[in-house]
Amino acid sequence: MKINYRPEIDGLRAIAVSAVIFYHAQLNIFGKNFFEGGFIGVDIFFVISGYLITSLILKELENTGKFSFSYFYERRARRILPALIVVILASLPAAWLFLVPGNFIEFAKSILYSLGFSSNFYFHYSGLQYGTEDGLLKPLLHTWSLSVEEQYYILFPVILLIIFKFFRKYLLGFLIFGFFTSLLMAEWGSKNYPAATFYFLHTRMWELISGSLLAYFEIFKKGRLNNSVLNSILLNNSVLNSILPAVGIILIMHSIIFYNDKIFHPSFFTLSPVIGVSLIILYSRKNEIITKILSSKIFVGVGLISYSMYLWHYPIFAFARIKSNIPSQYDKLEWIILTVFLSTLSYFFIEKFFRNKKTKFFKILFIFLISIIIIFSSLLLFYKNSNSFELTKKIRRSIDDKKIFLENDHYKFRKSYSPKNFYNIAKNKKKVLIIGNSGGEDFFKIFYLNKELFKNYDFELISSKIRKRNSVYQVKCLEQLIRQSITKCENFEFTTNILDQFEKSDIIILSTLWSEEDLVVLDNLIALIHSKNKKIILTNTSIFMNVYTANKFNPLDYYIYSNKKFPDKKKLKKIEKEVFENLNQKKLNNRLNDKAKKFDIPFLNIEEFQCNYKDKTCDLVTPDNYKIYWDRTHITEKGAKYLGNKIYELNWFMID
Repeated sequence: MKINYRPEIDGLRAIAVSAVIFYHAQLNIFGKNFFEGGFIGVDIFFVISGYLITSLILKELENTGKFSFSYFYERRARRILPALIVVILASLPAAWLFLVPGNFIEFAKSILYSLGFSSNFYFHYSGLQYGTEDGLLKPLLHTWSLSVEEQYYILFPVILLIIFKFFRKYLLGFLIFGFFTSLLMAEWGSKNYPAATFYFLHTRMWELISGSLLAYFEIFKKGRLNNSVLNSILLNNSVLNSILPAVGIILIMHSIIFYNDKIFHPSFFTLSPVIGVSLIILYSRKNEIITKILSSKIFVGVGLISYSMYLWHYPIFAFARIKSNIPSQYDKLEWIILTVFLSTLSYFFIEKFFRNKKTKFFKILFIFLISIIIIFSSLLLFYKNSNSFELTKKIRRSIDDKKIFLENDHYKFRKSYSPKNFYNIAKNKKKVLIIGNSGGEDFFKIFYLNKELFKNYDFELISSKIRKRNSVYQVKCLEQLIRQSITKCENFEFTTNILDQFEKSDIIILSTLWSEEDLVVLDNLIALIHSKNKKIILTNTSIFMNVYTANKFNPLDYYIYSNKKFPDKKKLKKIEKEVFENLNQKKLNNRLNDKAKKFDIPFLNIEEFQCNYKDKTCDLVTPDNYKIYWDRTHITEKGAKYLGNKIYELNWFMID
């Protein structure tokens, strides 16, 4: 069942895909990123998809009284699969060339989940946060939104058909109920479970249903309102038809320009662009100015290739970042140009060909099957020859220089050191308890290996036996242990009895590889420790946490891996300057600083002793050329000794 073509909707697609692409490119114009809210483009796509799919289904049901699932899913397959398969096939050689084995295995998994339209689950349970620098290096991360849409396409037609057949008079009520239920879950979840709320269908469904409500109104209500007073007031009112599309575009552009990663999303905030899209779809008229602009050739042209642009841009950006490590603004412009070029080819030679009804569907299925065989064969071949992470270790050892590639002495230190208690500590020393995950362990290592310099303190450590991707579990467990005076949480265990250590300590340092979820639950823990009359200090951890780290190397390791040699002094200084220029922890530091101000506690920023603000460099090696970091986030013993000396000389650890 055909629906009337509306060029302004392609114009909306053009805005959506442009916002997403500029957001992912992180392109600065005159030193400012004007697209920090560009992730809203996905929400625009969701509303449009909900509107078009529901229009298709309801018109078929209204006109014929039945619905063809086979035809519906054939159309979806023609629309989605061919271009997706081509992008995956094109990504395989790049992944083979630029990804080290461990990352290639992750890439392979993301392919399988993407083809199964469940990559949103994969990326969530991998602990990957959308919008972080780690995420920008995952070539298929953007397929999470395709998975959400396809899950909706699988469930929604069945539910809609049942309601239409048996509870038709309640259809609008069901849609409204679904809209508000999903919206409320999104609002609550964005504050309590932000990652799951971002990735999963149940908190995105309201955006798709908003489009469904527009379709319902257009098909069933609009016709009944013809020649009525209400129709003239709401729909054919020339003032509203002139003003509301402009209001809609203002709401959309405001969200794209002024929103950023700090907002809770999706949530009530997301209502703004969703309402904006809805106003344009509902009130667009042929001679209205916003409709004319959105229907212009440039907007429609970009809208027509928007699906291909969405598919191509992310792997292009990801592989380019992996290859160049720290890209320039000109590099990013080249990525965008390449995206437009490949997307244009993809639209005319892939999308149009497979969506043409003259192309028999069995041919599409045959090509799809052959493509799947090629993809699986390639993944299997690489897997058998890679030996996964072992090859990565061999590559790292290919340069026979212990100053460059030290063994994993982070875990060596963990095995050699057993957390103790404060029972036999001299009374004239401050008892400092450091709590955290591996980031906290590194912070402890700096002071433990330099204890002769910090004679007024005794440091101890609490870390976890059970490793988690992020430390939110640790934060919640720690609060539970202190509050309930128990020794172990369900499914989580610390290295020692923390209650004894906690009671004896004078100062508590919270030092971990912070995630957004950690910061959400941190207030309760700080308030609880405060109530126990303990002094609290917050710190951040690795300077590389939000610096591009291709293939999980830090920038120095990446240079060594790519060039098979240690950089000379001039090149090393350049890398250290690049690291300083790309320190992207400002957002995290601001959040931690806000927490510190809220509770009137110190926040110690590690950048102050690891980086030189005058020279605009960050230390990557010790004066005798030993690496400070052995991987992306963890420090070597040589690095710990050196950083401890710097802390002492700078008098950075002022906590009395």
